[in-house]
Amino acid sequence: MNEQVATSPSASTGTEATDSAPQVGVGPWQGPWPEGDRYDPELLAHGDRRNVVDRYRYWRREAIVADLDTHRHPFHVAVENWEHDFNIGSVVRTANAFGTAAVHIVGRRRWNRRGAMVTDRYQHVHHHPDTGELVAWAAERGLPLIGIDNLPGSVPLETYPLPRACVLVFGQEGPGLSEEVRAVCQAVLSIAQFGSTRSINAGAAAAVAMHAWIRAHVFDQHL
Repeated sequence: MNEQVATSPSASTGTEATDSAPQVGVGPWQGPWPEGDRYDPELLAHGDRRNVVDRYRYWRREAIVADLDTHRHPFHVAVENWEHDFNIGSVVRTANAFGTAAVHIVGRRRWNRRGAMVTDRYQHVHHHPDTGELVAWAAERGLPLIGIDNLPGSVPLETYPLPRACVLVFGQEGPGLSEEVRAVCQAVLSIAQFGSTRSINAGAAAAVAMHAWIRAHVFDQHL
């Protein structure tokens, strides 16, 4: 969903766009500049067109990350990237939207950032070269791994009590979760489907699972 133009009376939206599409963000700050080192002088002077919510308009990137760190949720997301999965950018963007503690990429370090819509600047993203390192990292912190994949014997996500602190693990588009990851997951959960397709897009599956965690632990809709 595209960001709406800010309506704060202290900020101008700048000149009119030449077409009918609304201009994202806000223009230069009007009036005396606000005090505080969280504000970026360049943004105050020239406007802020970034993909951030209005609360963070004119803030420095480091200040935004620091503020997010005060209220991130205690669940993590891990994605396998053995074949250069193009869904990772979408997963990172969704993880940022839901306040995920961090995203962990297992396998190839390189990933397509276009789908992230620059949210990777504000979201902690870690790399693990193999499954063993991810497992060791999670074990040191007492975090169970919860796989998400429509596999034989999987448990419905809709009926499973997701742990508050955990790592939701997703396989890549097509192959799904690797055998190595399946073997170390506390549980493998499936998303209920009612159509003719065998599976849904990996990025969509990640969004569904993250939102299930939000419903359970932010809105207290426990099973």
